[in-house]
Amino acid sequence: MNERAIIGPAFRPKLAEHRKLRFDKARNSWAIQAPERAFMLDEIAHAIVSRCDGTRSLATIVDELCLLADGAPRDVIEADVTQLVQDFVDKGVMLP
Repeated sequence: MNERAIIGPAFRPKLAEHRKLRFDKARNSWAIQAPERAFMLDEIAHAIVSRCDGTRSLATIVDELCLLADGAPRDVIEADVTQLVQDFVDKGVMLP
């Protein structure tokens, strides 16, 4: 049994091999395409995933999103970003 990779502020998320961020013209939305499945992204999820390039830390991504969010509390943004990225790591969509 594999141990679950737990992410933190220094984690530098990026899409795993053979996972691509693509715009789906038919649905007019962004998606992560992976072998045998796709993950449709809403506007907020796209804002997070599009920053997961392996160079930015989770803390940097949160900082960038805080600048874009009008008055949203940092702890709320941080919790949302961490939860989404952790979910994608757990599903093998992002690298631990």
